[in-house]
Amino acid sequence: MTDLSSLPTEQRNPRTIDLDKMSPLQIVQAMNEEDKRAAEAVGEALPQIAEAIALATASLQRGGRVVYVGAGASGRLAMLDAAECPPTFGISPDRVVCILAGGPQAFMHAVEGAEDSTTLCQEEFEQIGLNQDDLVIGLAASGRTPFVVHGLRFARSLGCDTVAIACTSHSQIGEEAGLAIELLTGPEVLTGSTRLKAGTAQKMVLNMISTGAMVGLHKTFQNLMVDVQQTNEKLRDRARRIVVEATGCSDERAGQALEEASGSAKVAIVAILLGVSSKHAARALDKAFGSVSAAVAGK
Repeated sequence: MTDLSSLPTEQRNPRTIDLDKMSPLQIVQAMNEEDKRAAEAVGEALPQIAEAIALATASLQRGGRVVYVGAGASGRLAMLDAAECPPTFGISPDRVVCILAGGPQAFMHAVEGAEDSTTLCQEEFEQIGLNQDDLVIGLAASGRTPFVVHGLRFARSLGCDTVAIACTSHSQIGEEAGLAIELLTGPEVLTGSTRLKAGTAQKMVLNMISTGAMVGLHKTFQNLMVDVQQTNEKLRDRARRIVVEATGCSDERAGQALEEASGSAKVAIVAILLGVSSKHAARALDKAFGSVSAAVAGK
C-alpha cells in the first residue's frame, strides 16, 4: 500500500504555511485561490469524466444501477449525490445508491476501522445483489482506501464496469478500476484535510456524472428538470414554472395541464406543445422512450 505521507494530498501547502496568522479575509482569499485549482484539476479529466457518464447511462438504460463506494468525506459526498437524484430527476432511490464504509450511520459519525476493512464492501455488495449490469464508482481522495480498493476488485470479478475517482496519480483504486479519474488537486489549505479542495473536485465530478447520465435517460427537456418530484409547495411551483418555460403558456394553462397530467411536467409539456390530451401525450412519450424532444418532434 502507498505510504500516506508521500501522497500530494498529505503534503504541506507552501501557499498557506502561515494559515494560523492569517486574517479572516486572507483565509478566504487563500481558500478561493486553492478552489480554483480544484476546478482546473477537474478540467484536465473531462475526457475520462465523459466516459464515466457514458458508462452510467448505459448501466441505467439496461436496468442496472450506479453504485457509489466510499469512506469518510468522499463517501459522504457520494451519498449526498445519490440522495439528490430521486427528487431532482424522479428516478427510483434504488437506481443510484451509495455504499458508505461503516453504513449510513457513518454519514454523521465516523465508524472506527470501517474504511480499513478488506471484506466489508464485498459483504455490502452481496447484500444488495450487485451484478454485471451495475456500474461501481469508487471514491477515495488518497486513492488507497482498502474498503474501496477491495470493493472495486470484487466488482470487477463480477463483470461490473468500474470507475475510480482519486486525487492522486497512479492511484491504487485507479489500478483496480476499468476507468480512472484522477484529479490532481495538490496539497490542501489545511494539511491533509481532503474535505476541502479534494472534496470540492470530487463533488464536481459526481455532479457531472449523475447529471450527464440523467440527461442521457431523458430526464431533462432543454435544461429543465422535467421529472422533478413535487413533494412540497416549492417544487409544485417549480413544476408549474417549468411547464411555462417549456411551452410559453400562461400560469393558469400550466396548472390546468399539470392537473390533467396527474402532476407530470413531461406529459403536460407534450400535451400543450402537440395540442393533444394528456393520454395521447403519455403515449407519445412512451413511444419516444421518455424523451420530450423526440415526442414533440414525432420521432
